[in-house]
Amino acid sequence: MDPVNHFELPAKDRNRANSFYATVFGWQIQTMDEMGMPYTIVRTTEVDDNNMCVEKGAINGGIMDADETGTAPMIVITVKSIEDTLTKIQENGGEKLVDKMPVGEMGHYARFKDSEGNVMGLWEEVTKQ
Repeated sequence: MDPVNHFELPAKDRNRANSFYATVFGWQIQTMDEMGMPYTIVRTTEVDDNNMCVEKGAINGGIMDADETGTAPMIVITVKSIEDTLTKIQENGGEKLVDKMPVGEMGHYARFKDSEGNVMGLWEEVTKQ
């Protein structure tokens, strides 16, 4: 079973959104623009030394600039292989929207549309050898 591990919120004005969620909900905000893409890491719950949620069932997320493939909140699902999952998605009526791309040295990301038109993300951890 592939778990939901993350959420993403698109924003027309990321600074405004960062301020909103930090002020209203007390979420911790960390901009990651230096990684080559405009992105904000959002912590909604405490994490351990490996940045994993301490509270069982809790997830953290991110705020990204809105674009044509990200106009509504979406979930991100962790999978073993983005390539294999994108093949299954396309075989079952879904559509690949964003090709697999690296995210620093942490993992890879892609985006798809399901059979009902919902846009979601895929996450694949980088295997440490």
